[in-house]
Amino acid sequence: MEPREQSESKNNLEKDQILSTEAQNEATEVVNEEVKVEEPVAEAVEEAPAAQEAPVTEEKPADEPQADAPKLDLASKTKSELVDMMRAVAARPIEEVKDEVQAIKAAFFALRREEVAQEKEEFLANGNDESAFVPKEDADENNLKELLNVLKERRTEYNAAQEANREANLEKKRQIIALINEIANDPDNINRQFNRVKQLQQDFKDAGEVPATADTEIWKEFQRATERFYDVLKMNKELRDYDFKKNLELKQQLCEEAEELDEETDIVAAFRKLQELHNNWREIGPVAKELREELWARFKAASSAINKKYQTFFEDRKSKEKENADAKTELCEKIEQISTDNLKTYAQWDEVTKQIIALQEDWKKLGYASRKANATLFARFRKSCDDFFAKKAEFYKSMKEELSANLAKKIDLCERAEALMDSTDWKEATDKFVEMQKEWKTIGPVVKKYSDNVWKRFIAACDHFFEEKKKQNVNVHAVEHENLKAKKEVIANLKTAIEEAAEDAAQTVRDLMDRWQEIGHVPFKEKDKIYAQYRELVDKAFDTLNMRGSRPRGEGGGSRGPRLSGDRNMSERDRLVRTYEQRMSELKTFENNMGFLTANTKSGNSLVQEMERRIARLKEEIAELEQKIKELDNA
Repeated sequence: MEPREQSESKNNLEKDQILSTEAQNEATEVVNEEVKVEEPVAEAVEEAPAAQEAPVTEEKPADEPQADAPKLDLASKTKSELVDMMRAVAARPIEEVKDEVQAIKAAFFALRREEVAQEKEEFLANGNDESAFVPKEDADENNLKELLNVLKERRTEYNAAQEANREANLEKKRQIIALINEIANDPDNINRQFNRVKQLQQDFKDAGEVPATADTEIWKEFQRATERFYDVLKMNKELRDYDFKKNLELKQQLCEEAEELDEETDIVAAFRKLQELHNNWREIGPVAKELREELWARFKAASSAINKKYQTFFEDRKSKEKENADAKTELCEKIEQISTDNLKTYAQWDEVTKQIIALQEDWKKLGYASRKANATLFARFRKSCDDFFAKKAEFYKSMKEELSANLAKKIDLCERAEALMDSTDWKEATDKFVEMQKEWKTIGPVVKKYSDNVWKRFIAACDHFFEEKKKQNVNVHAVEHENLKAKKEVIANLKTAIEEAAEDAAQTVRDLMDRWQEIGHVPFKEKDKIYAQYRELVDKAFDTLNMRGSRPRGEGGGSRGPRLSGDRNMSERDRLVRTYEQRMSELKTFENNMGFLTANTKSGNSLVQEMERRIARLKEEIAELEQKIKELDNA
């Protein structure tokens, strides 16, 4: 490599050092090493005109995501917890904790700034002069500063040890170069020194890092000594060609691997891999002189492609961080516009809480902004959230007495329901349960930790009563099926009486009609069908047996025989009206229950379905009764 080209390479790879400082001009010095910001270009290495190349490995830019970068959850930590975290970090090797120290430190002083701002606000609110304000001494801050000083001292010691090690490595490499030069100066014995020189070359590679200012020059000296050895060495040309051939194969493989990195989707991983390839290139020996320039140009072109993508990646990330900062600013503005002045009920607070939580979820979906903007925006957003939930907590605290009173009322309802749940006076007990259910609705909320238990206690009593009532209704269904069976027997006997046409057939028919009227309700879905069969047979009997009197016109409850007098019609009408009123009362009761019960209770589904069936049946019966009363009035 030409001196001018080497100088340009070094200028491309070295930038000014940037020190990270706290936003409040914290006096404590940064514990970690200064971060070198390097150009993300790994192409500033060219083949030296000597027998071996010296590519320079680039350092990672300061803002590149580190492979083992700590992922700490610091958002909810207190100052004391952050100090404890720093103490734990301080116990670890100093070279592993750089990013964690910076993150914990930034989070701590963000909290400290909020405290100082609050102190100052209270100081001014008391009528004090702003120039007289002095923050109170903070024990956590003192502890943190002590830890930072300890870390700084350890860092200094570590850096000094590293620098001393580099100086030792430099001296070791100088000794190796001196030995190679000594061997090259003895041409009579040089053939017997080949293996020793190869070992010295390996020792030079294994010697480790040297001070950056001496790295290039010591490498040049090593190259010159090695090349002088090979030039002086009057050895078999085939051995030299074999060494060149082997090195050529290794470097061609490195070129191929560098070219394949162009297909890698993870550009950060590709850049790291490129650094490894440059290190490997540096360790491989020279190739034939006529191939050096062409081979290096190929490797350099592949490196340039990756470096260009790497630079574009960070430019795109910066643009994305700007978009995220704008989006987070918009979320801050939205949450700051939410007012709590008119929130008077739990429902209103819960509704606004949902809005706050939705904004928090939107915040989580956004990526990072720049480090400085992200911290500022998060502090702003978090303050708005904290202010809202503090006001909400104050509201809930003020409602504590009301919640306790509501709990007492609901416990009283539970006791009343439990005292009544085994009652068999279905009508009166149902009315009382309906009233208690209505009363429950009028009582406000109770403390959340009691609400489920008191509700389950109350609904359990209600469920128990209505389940028992449901079982009673099942017994009614069994009676209706017995009535259906009895009416089918009446129909069978009517058929027999009409077919035989005996002398007493007319009387038998009238007896069967009286029997029909005495039989109670049948299942609702069978009512019309069975009555149609009965009416058809009665009409046929009156025509066939030459019977006199009114024929049946309908049925209420059970079927009715012929109406032979106005008094009987009037008695039948009264019975229908009483049945009608009873059905209306039952319908009102069931509709009230439907307005209260929910399918979320243990037996809610079956009970609600049963009520719906009963309501539909009652409405149809009421319509039938209205029609029959109207027919009686017309008759």
